[in-house]
Amino acid sequence: MIAIKITNDKGLKGYTLIEAFPGIGLVGPMAGSYMVEKLGMDYIGYIDSELFPPIASIHNATPMRPARIYKSDKYKFLLLISEFTIPPMLVYPLADEILAFARKYSLQRIVSVGGMPSQKPGDIIYVASSDKELLKKAAKSGIKAIQEGVVAGVNAALLVKSQDYGISTFDVMAEVDPRITDPKYAETAIEGLNELLDMDIDLEELDKEAKEVEAKIRELLKKVRESHEQYAQGDASPETGPSMYA
Repeated sequence: MIAIKITNDKGLKGYTLIEAFPGIGLVGPMAGSYMVEKLGMDYIGYIDSELFPPIASIHNATPMRPARIYKSDKYKFLLLISEFTIPPMLVYPLADEILAFARKYSLQRIVSVGGMPSQKPGDIIYVASSDKELLKKAAKSGIKAIQEGVVAGVNAALLVKSQDYGISTFDVMAEVDPRITDPKYAETAIEGLNELLDMDIDLEELDKEAKEVEAKIRELLKKVRESHEQYAQGDASPETGPSMYA
């Protein structure tokens, strides 16, 4: 049903896998797209499923699959980024595939990037994990562990299922106003990644680039929703699920 395909599987042992799929505030795609551009990350593969929306992304006049995998040798991490909301029916199968992929290539950990609703968003960074050592490191960096709450989507499935695979997993979340998107949310999230993964990603140009990414992601999500509606009116394609964030 779902397959993760990469063109180069050499030297991935010990890498971190960062999941940056669309969610509330579009924090993941904004942060992920910025990291790809800022770090000059290499495209090494994609996630494929016959149940994904029938769309292709166009970047610099080149057609690309909308769910892609990039690699940073400088900071030793892989990035999963999607330009459409993962259909609910595929959340658990995709989480299982990601965890199996992480175990197959002996990846060190899985990190999800997203947003947490707040009436008055600030620059507080939150983390959720069952890894006690990670939580200690977060506390020393001023990152708050979520004591009570709910997460949803692929990141939630990864948190729950990762213990069965013996893989360290955690969520980094920025406070967001669910009614809007703002580049500062992505900036806050990357600051959390910098602290927890010992990285030093420069955030100087994030505001401009994240605004451009946000506009592109919203337009693509709109097209995905319209495509779904067109297919739902006929009988040409299986259900893919409407976008929850457009």
